[in-house]
Amino acid sequence: MTFELHVDVERWRGHLKSAAERLPGLVPVIKGNGYGLGRDRLAAESAALGADTVAVGVYAEVPEALEAFEGDVMVLGPWRPFLDGAAVEQALADPRVVHTVGRVADVAALAERAPGARVVVEGETSMARHGFDRHELAAAVAALGGLEVVGFAAPLPMTGSNLAEAESWAAALEASQLETTTFYVSHLSPGELGQLRERRPGLTVRPRVGTSLWLGDLGALDVRAKVLDVHRISRGERVGYRQRAVPRDGYLLVISGGTSHGVGLEAPRSSAGVVQRGKTLAKGSLEAAGLMLSPFTVDGRQRWFAEPPHMHASQVLLPASATAPAVGDDVRCAVRFTTATFDRVVLD
Repeated sequence: MTFELHVDVERWRGHLKSAAERLPGLVPVIKGNGYGLGRDRLAAESAALGADTVAVGVYAEVPEALEAFEGDVMVLGPWRPFLDGAAVEQALADPRVVHTVGRVADVAALAERAPGARVVVEGETSMARHGFDRHELAAAVAALGGLEVVGFAAPLPMTGSNLAEAESWAAALEASQLETTTFYVSHLSPGELGQLRERRPGLTVRPRVGTSLWLGDLGALDVRAKVLDVHRISRGERVGYRQRAVPRDGYLLVISGGTSHGVGLEAPRSSAGVVQRGKTLAKGSLEAAGLMLSPFTVDGRQRWFAEPPHMHASQVLLPASATAPAVGDDVRCAVRFTTATFDRVVLD
């Protein structure tokens, strides 16, 4: 069985180069599943772009990044005193690792456990995720001890314009006693980054970018699934693990790609606006009736699942009016790359 990602490597790398040119000081983010492309591959591409630092999500990803990338490795997840294990110990011992701190107690604990460790101080932005309230920055400075501050980070939301909030945190950094002028930000457009640099010339602004870097040109990425079997079916015939009756005559396709690949899995989405809420309601009603649209496109149209996808394959319904593929043919599949796992990534 093959569920493959084919990458138009010339087009993809052209996009990466263009993005890096528009984003001076870029820190590529290579966390999680490597955006479907793999973290090792993204580490190599980061080096080719000339990046001196990459960012990973959690400490478990640090050892692989240190091996695959020669520069600094920043951990986006906050340091906590309860963290332990081999990956954490390696990170504490390696001077190339940059830790993120966002609580006074954590700063003190890290200073005691790893004197001289390099850190980024994070502000609690409107994300309300981690970080210091701007009024806590003085206490953070007092707790630093021998830690080396290499920058201040303001992780920003994905929606709307974040320039005003970024400016507010830049002002807080300049007014603080933190001994750094490096300001790490996320989710600012190239134009907004340019404005921020113009308005705060005393700061070195460095964007941390993941999705829009690696997945910024989806036209360069082509997900292909193999047709494993094709069966003629009649209305009312029962198929699959759950023995559901098919609604009409046609074909039952068995296609590579299942839950182990991320097919049929999705993160909750925010429904903003009446139209989006209506679509969500309609989708929920269909699923309640046992009808689920698959991500597979066959004969020019997205087709319905016969039942929820299996671990490594999916059963998909095709009406008799459509042209059925042959066993071994490729069909296209739409995926959420941050939850997708491929049997093979092919650089075309």
